[in-house]
Amino acid sequence: MADLRGRRLSARGGVRLGLLAGLALLLIAAAAAGWLWLRHVFEAPGPSPAAVHIEVEPGASVRSVLTRLEAEGSLRNARAVAWYLRLRGSKPRMQSGTYELPPHASAAQILALFEEGKVILEQVTVVEGATFADFLDALEAQPRVAHTLRGKSTAEIMAALGHAGVAPEGQFFPDTYRFAANTTDTAILALAYDSMQRELAAAWQARSADLPLATPYQALILASMIEKEAALESERAIIAGVFVNRLRKGMRLQSDPTVVYGLGEHYDGTIHTRDLLRDNPYNTYTREGLPPTPIALPGRESLRAAVRPVDTAALYFVATGLGNGAHHFSSTLQEHNSAVQTYLERLRASAHGPAAKPPPTTPSATDVGQGAHPP
Repeated sequence: MADLRGRRLSARGGVRLGLLAGLALLLIAAAAAGWLWLRHVFEAPGPSPAAVHIEVEPGASVRSVLTRLEAEGSLRNARAVAWYLRLRGSKPRMQSGTYELPPHASAAQILALFEEGKVILEQVTVVEGATFADFLDALEAQPRVAHTLRGKSTAEIMAALGHAGVAPEGQFFPDTYRFAANTTDTAILALAYDSMQRELAAAWQARSADLPLATPYQALILASMIEKEAALESERAIIAGVFVNRLRKGMRLQSDPTVVYGLGEHYDGTIHTRDLLRDNPYNTYTREGLPPTPIALPGRESLRAAVRPVDTAALYFVATGLGNGAHHFSSTLQEHNSAVQTYLERLRASAHGPAAKPPPTTPSATDVGQGAHPP
């Protein structure tokens, strides 16, 4: 009887062990199936048939972004994706910015974009010859810029950039700057400032010998004048040569754009003779030498022209009036006066009447009273 009873207990134990083993196998199979399903959800193409833009705010959690994507129809199962990440021990790094998700992007593709920070780049463009005020206006008009400098004076802005006491005009390189959404205006200005310093240093290093310029800053001032005077690329170095010749001879530069800059908000679109006679630090008709600061943000070619001017005998230039931005260059005042008269005659002819006036700015290095400006 004892042997029979032992055999019965042993049989029952075997059955229990078999049941437990079978249950374990079922659990393993279920876990494996669940894992495979979660991985499928993570890697499967998403439901959105078109590209989608999404902005990830600074500090946003993975779960909150996934939930928003599901609500907007770009993700099928945010909870399943979150579980897959948890089980895998993954903690994706969410970099803020605006992203473009491609059509049918999977959760894996979406999170890879976030981790790599492949944001849509915004841009702000500052053209050559713009002023520092124009640069600030362009930043202000860009809604994706994080504005930290509103209401600050130019002195406060330069201090915020770490350049207290530096006059801002001319110190920022005109270019197209691409940036991630919510980049600060300070960061963009800092980039533009550093770019100009590199460009100016490179130009100064390659300067011609015996220039009547003592410092890189003087070259920057001259480059800003060239930028405002030159409409044609081919004339930049020639205009530079005229200004350099006049500096060497002690002649006043008599550049209209400096007068316009000095007038500021009082400029009405036309340079009058009274404007040429009204003295201010930027009036190069009444004062010798360069103006005290640049008058614009010069580009690379104007910087190069300022330090490597063409060797020319010309001392004057005036617009030809042909509408192509070209100038007539003269080495004598008599020739220049004749060119001014030709310019005015062409303006009158193009307007079909004797009452025609010069355009808002007449780029020239004429002497006062030579008839190139209305009263």
